[in-house]
Amino acid sequence: MIEGMDTKAAGYRRKVNTINRVITALQRAGLAFGPMQLLTVPGRRSGEPRTFPLAVLKVQGGEYLIQAFPKAAWVANVRAAKEGTLSRGRRQRRVRFVELPVAERGPVLREVVAGGPPSVGRRYVTTGLAESPTPDGVAAAAAAGRIAVFRVEAAGLGS
Repeated sequence: MIEGMDTKAAGYRRKVNTINRVITALQRAGLAFGPMQLLTVPGRRSGEPRTFPLAVLKVQGGEYLIQAFPKAAWVANVRAAKEGTLSRGRRQRRVRFVELPVAERGPVLREVVAGGPPSVGRRYVTTGLAESPTPDGVAAAAAAGRIAVFRVEAAGLGS
C-alpha cells in the first residue's frame, strides 16, 4: 500500500498511474486532448527532468495546477523549481508556478468542484485530501492546507 493512503485510495492511485502512462505516451506522440498537459520540471533532489501528466484547469481567468493526491512528487518538484515546461501535443511553453497562499486556495477549488462532474469532488475524498465531496468541503480542505494550488504564468524572458 502507498504510505499515507488507505487501500481504496492506493488502488485508485495505481489505476491513475497506469492511465497516466498512456496519457504521457499519447501526448508525446502529438495527440492533445482535454485539459491534459505534460508538466516537466527538474527533480528536487536529482535535478533530472521529471514529467507528469496533469490537468491544467482554467479558473477565474487564470490557469491552475491542483494537487489531487497526498505527497504528490510533482508538487514537491514544482515548489523547488518554481519554473518548468508545459507541453500539449507538440507545443511547449516555458512557465512559472506561483503557489497560492492557503487563504486564496478555497475559491479556486470551490469553482473547480462546482463546475465539474460529481467525480471531481469525490476524487478528493477517495485520495484522503478532503472529508466531503461538496464544493465547500473541498474548499475547506484547501483552506486547511491539504491541497496545493499553483497559478501558471508565462516565464519571463530573463528566466
